[in-house]
Amino acid sequence: MMSYSTSNLTTEELLYVNSEVEKRKPNLLVAYLLWFFLGGFGGHRFYFKKTGSAVAMILLIVASFVLTFIFIGIFGFLISGIWVLVDAFLIPGWQQREVEAIERETIARLEAREERQAGF
Repeated sequence: MMSYSTSNLTTEELLYVNSEVEKRKPNLLVAYLLWFFLGGFGGHRFYFKKTGSAVAMILLIVASFVLTFIFIGIFGFLISGIWVLVDAFLIPGWQQREVEAIERETIARLEAREERQAGF
């Protein structure tokens, strides 16, 4: 079984991998717009398929609202705000990991196709 990397792909295969990446990678502008307008509700995390932590952000916001009416819920809002601010710096790394995953998946498909053709 042959192991692929982008360095040993033909020009045609490399173009195919790059076109798949461009079609499927998350858009940074969309991610930052979701972060800006829906950051406290985890909109950007849903976009990057980080559903668990996105739901946790929603629960933290809901808990903060409830605590605000009962006690001093500012602590929850402070944590949410810091979390959202930190995410602004994490978004480019998330996109890069998505790009790498798309590349790996596409190269694996190329490898499987080549193995099927070699079997005939």
